[in-house]
Amino acid sequence: MTLGIVWVIIIAVLALVGGVALGFFIARKYMMNYLKKNPPINEQMLRTMMMQMGQKPSQKKINQMMRAMNNQQTK
Repeated sequence: MTLGIVWVIIIAVLALVGGVALGFFIARKYMMNYLKKNPPINEQMLRTMMMQMGQKPSQKKINQMMRAMNNQQTK
């Protein structure tokens, strides 16, 4: 009788750990794909931020910052 209860508890704990691990990896994959398709910042937002900080944004500087952010995102 007690051996059956032990097996039920072991199976429940393993199922819980497996479910948490699987859910984590699925959510991680989903968020990575979402951020790749919908980047959190674009050139217009970057240009606006630079103007608010008092800098005059040149296209070269914006391209350089976008490239740096994209490289950081792929790591």
